[in-house]
Amino acid sequence: MSRDNAIVIGAGMGGLAAAMRLAAAGLAVDLFDAGEAPGGKMRTFPSAAGPVDAGPTVLTLREVFDDLFADCGLRLDDHVSLVREPVLARHFWPDGSTLDLTGDEAADAEAIAALSGARAARQFRRVSAETRRLWAAFDAPVMRAPRPRLAPIAVRVAADPALLRAMAPLSSMAGHLHRRFDDPRLAQLFGRYATYVGAAPARVPALLSLVWQAEARGVWRVEGGMGALAAAMARAAESLGARLHQAAPVARIEDGPCVVLEDGSRHAAGRVVFAGDPRALHAGLLGPAPAAVVPRAGVEPRSLSAVVMAFAATPRGVDLHHHNVFFGADPKTEFGPIARGEPPRDPTIYVCAQDRGTGRAPPTPERFETIVNAAPLPPTEESPPWFDRTIPLLARRGLHLDPAPGQRETATPRDFARRFPGSLGAIYGRSPEGTTATFRRPTARTAMAGLYLAGGGVHPGAGVPMAALSGKHAADAILSDRPSTSTCPRTATPGGTSTGSPTTARAPSRSSGS
Repeated sequence: MSRDNAIVIGAGMGGLAAAMRLAAAGLAVDLFDAGEAPGGKMRTFPSAAGPVDAGPTVLTLREVFDDLFADCGLRLDDHVSLVREPVLARHFWPDGSTLDLTGDEAADAEAIAALSGARAARQFRRVSAETRRLWAAFDAPVMRAPRPRLAPIAVRVAADPALLRAMAPLSSMAGHLHRRFDDPRLAQLFGRYATYVGAAPARVPALLSLVWQAEARGVWRVEGGMGALAAAMARAAESLGARLHQAAPVARIEDGPCVVLEDGSRHAAGRVVFAGDPRALHAGLLGPAPAAVVPRAGVEPRSLSAVVMAFAATPRGVDLHHHNVFFGADPKTEFGPIARGEPPRDPTIYVCAQDRGTGRAPPTPERFETIVNAAPLPPTEESPPWFDRTIPLLARRGLHLDPAPGQRETATPRDFARRFPGSLGAIYGRSPEGTTATFRRPTARTAMAGLYLAGGGVHPGAGVPMAALSGKHAADAILSDRPSTSTCPRTATPGGTSTGSPTTARAPSRSSGS
């Protein structure tokens, strides 16, 4: 066996990013994924209006992907088309008020003044300045670092007392924002960013208010849908020499390291990157060998789940942009039931109008995706009738979809649990609640020789660019740890992109990445 080969398990953002970087460094890379197409949670559903996204829809921190392709000797723009959105999101409240945010502080302050007055605009500018300070302080030593460490953070905070005030270390994000804003609508809006990393705003530290800055730096539309980004990364990995094997679920990881597929074939590797939910390892779903590499504190408590629907329909009523947020009247009626494992009573509904915001007249019908926060697992085996509730809720808030969508793709927490075994339906990995959550999340290196981790459940956490950064951390660790050899007995490794057998294609995914 060559000591310079690597196997990546899972073709989500983390796995694809790791495969690209390892292949560009000259390693022989095989990527095994249980899905029919790369992307992990980035799924696309055929509808009457064309392919519609049924997974993540918001792309921030474009520079992560520019750097990824550049580090591999490629140009991102040669592989996928990205267009900056002029409006980050359009926000709707039950009282009929609306607010567009653009990421331009002066324009956003003016819009907030029109919504809520000059005092609210001044409060927004203060929050914006605080979150910029937090972003500048924590980006490099936490998100970009392979392992977050308290020492450099403590030094930075000691040198900047205003930073400690911005962190509000004794406050929750919700409590902090309610003290910052007189208008509860604005506290509700900026608290929503806690859900970007999988938690309720009342259950995470105020520090996470910095998530707003990730979006304020720009939101990008991927032409062709978010799946086009995953496809571009897969093609780039193959152009660099990696071999992608779809519909190839992994049964277990053995010492060596060695990867055994569900079809029984064995594949030795100098290094293995597991880019799925790390709780699958902790639960022993990939065999006994890697079960101890992830402690319980690294995967629990679990993050939020969601109910996702993708469909085609013709809208009427309120004017939509690409990204739209329809708030409920009170966050407590959303997150209170979720904390008890129940469906939210009056949830915020995110609506991606995939054909809006381009400057072109949308077609008839249009493509839509809706997302509602949910508990990781519902209390009963049968999922609640989310579709029947979401559409009437939107109608009461001013968005009517005619005719009521028929053909649709619906994913509930139980569907996520089935597609990503070990996840318990959580789509953001470990919950970020608690002041030490960042330091408990698994990092790229593990105690098992030759095994590395990537994906949204691994540091630096959930989100499309964060998962891609985890792939960088895994690849960097592998390249710095070379050389290594494997003692695993090997059977033939198939070449190229595999479609798998009908049996393996239907198997539950232990190897789909985040």
